[in-house]
Amino acid sequence: MLTFEVINELTLKVTCEGNDTLIAKAGAFIAGENAGAKNYSFEKMILGPGGSIGQAIFGQLVRRVTGENIPLMKVNMHGNSTTYYAHYGQHVVVYKLAIGETVSVESENILAFTNDCEYSVRFLGIGVLSQKGLATTTLVGRGNDAYVALLSDGNPLVLSNVKSMDSIAVDPDAVICWFSKNGMGDPQIRADVSWKTFIGQASGESYTFEWLGNDQVTVLIQPSERRGGISVSMD
Repeated sequence: MLTFEVINELTLKVTCEGNDTLIAKAGAFIAGENAGAKNYSFEKMILGPGGSIGQAIFGQLVRRVTGENIPLMKVNMHGNSTTYYAHYGQHVVVYKLAIGETVSVESENILAFTNDCEYSVRFLGIGVLSQKGLATTTLVGRGNDAYVALLSDGNPLVLSNVKSMDSIAVDPDAVICWFSKNGMGDPQIRADVSWKTFIGQASGESYTFEWLGNDQVTVLIQPSERRGGISVSMD
């Protein structure tokens, strides 16, 4: 059994009781401790997570096409241990998914997750969404220990309309993920492109992710926008 805990805001602590397997961003391990000889090992996931070889190969192709491909490793744990993971001083957020609960997350913001999370990549829709493209990585809780650890460039902002029923609008280049207990909870994509965009007078907020009050989501946002994206202007 695995449990996740955040240490000093920047480090993920994973406690293992018995034998288990962790999926983590390749190279994210920073330290570990256990009684006796080291009882955990690392294995690069060439094809990525998948229920079968066919599914893994298909998933790998989808991730490469959509830009959601990140190098992952499998941590094989054989006995009680405590291991630690981090990524360039980014803030770490831990969440335990309920069975059937979904988190849709930018692949670069994934630090680690347990085997009780079902992993896939899917398309959001048609059009220009963010500099990451038209797809998102999805993790669905399939067991009682469906932990996920996420990365944020700075302390994240959390917005939820589960109780308030308010509308939420977010810059796609700042969104980390969104959680939903009712399906995928995908946002609507709103574009604000006019003639000013083509002469370099755009506001810089040409498109947004929007959730209405009945969408029932919790959104995690980092205080930093990703570089890149689509820039339409005339010099």
